[in-house]
Amino acid sequence: MVTKYDTVIGLEIHVALQTESKFICGCSTEFGAPPNSHCCPICLGLPGALPVLNEKAVEYAIKTGMALNCEINRFSKFDRKNYFYPDMPTAYQITQDAFPICSKGYLEYYYEDKLIKTSLNRIHLECEAGKLIHSGDSIIDSDFSLVDYNRAGIALIEIVTEPDMSAPKQARTFLEQLRLLLNYIGVSDTKMEEGSLRCDANISLKPRGSTVLGPKVELKNLNSFRSLERGLEYEEQRQTEVLEQGGEIRQETRTWNERTGKTASMRSKGDAPDYRFFPEPDLPPLNIDESRVEAISLSIPELPLERLHRLESEYGLSRYESTFLTNYPEFGGLFFELIGKKLQSGAVVNFLMGDYARLAREKGHLTASRIGELLEILKEGLINNNQGKDVLEELYKSEQSPREIVKEKGWEMVSDASELEGVIARILSENPELVSRYENGEDKLFGFFVGQVMRATRGKGDPEVVNSLLRKELGQ
Repeated sequence: MVTKYDTVIGLEIHVALQTESKFICGCSTEFGAPPNSHCCPICLGLPGALPVLNEKAVEYAIKTGMALNCEINRFSKFDRKNYFYPDMPTAYQITQDAFPICSKGYLEYYYEDKLIKTSLNRIHLECEAGKLIHSGDSIIDSDFSLVDYNRAGIALIEIVTEPDMSAPKQARTFLEQLRLLLNYIGVSDTKMEEGSLRCDANISLKPRGSTVLGPKVELKNLNSFRSLERGLEYEEQRQTEVLEQGGEIRQETRTWNERTGKTASMRSKGDAPDYRFFPEPDLPPLNIDESRVEAISLSIPELPLERLHRLESEYGLSRYESTFLTNYPEFGGLFFELIGKKLQSGAVVNFLMGDYARLAREKGHLTASRIGELLEILKEGLINNNQGKDVLEELYKSEQSPREIVKEKGWEMVSDASELEGVIARILSENPELVSRYENGEDKLFGFFVGQVMRATRGKGDPEVVNSLLRKELGQ
């Protein structure tokens, strides 16, 4: 636990945009193709090959910026960031330096049940590098690495936050909510396991209350939400121990090792690495007109926080229920479809978050029409809740409708009072001693009588009618 120091965290998030072709050429962006099969002279940086800008990538960058409350810069331009690394075939990266497409901005989200805001510095467009395939578990324990250039040239946006997060758990929550927003607006598939969403974290400690930031450590190889949180927790503790022992924190880049649960030094990091930025000569500046921005704004759907607040205010759902339907958009979509069928919101959300949630994750979603019919027959009292669970299981095995399943299985609930009265009279007459004990104060025997009635009706007795008739017969 950090007690003497404030933790300061900022994130740099790389998002692969969901375009069919790369940022500067027509090569496919399909994931999983054989190594070096989606390459051409342009993305390999061969002499004389000229890039052509992907218009859809520009649209997605603007859309992301608007969803994140950014200023959309009507003028932006591209630069070359020069560095040599094996996965960069051109020996430079096409990116945006001084004139990014989006500036400032913020994301609001709930953290520990409080609505907070993380500020953004910028969003800029750039080209993806290739992929190094290491012989070992990571770059620091490998004998050699192979290079796959299929990814080289894919369109990226880099989202850079301000250093205003104060805990590893907060950084994880922010990234989870950012990913959710990106999914809502449809600009990326955000599959971390495929590299579509990657995050580097910067962390430093400063004396509690101080305004002077400490030396910054950059963490690499954070390829999951869990890795991000655990890596920052480890680094927070490591830096605390160094400072408390009178040492100094080196400004460096470290890699996170998921297997050992520790960070390890990769390289020292100077204050301002010289990438020798200069204007990209083969791509013209971007001049975005107002009509284009307005058209893109109309394509932005309801965002996660807006949906959460609407579920609470319009439908009276709890924060827990609203968060579930927001964080799992497929369930949220079903909720709104079912509400449109005039079903009660409480019954719908209880169903979606109950046994259905487990089955849907295992076997996929049912259509709203089939779910709606099941909820309708439950509301009508044709079946009870336990039978409803059986019908739900059958819906995954059969193409029949819920009503057809109930009829074929003979599961219609018995609600006829005269029929149930006869069953109850028989059970009470067969158990006179237990009836006497109940009348003398053994209230827990009531459950026994209910169970016997349900057993006699093979579970088809209407529980409300059964309980009411039993109380009447037992003199309650």
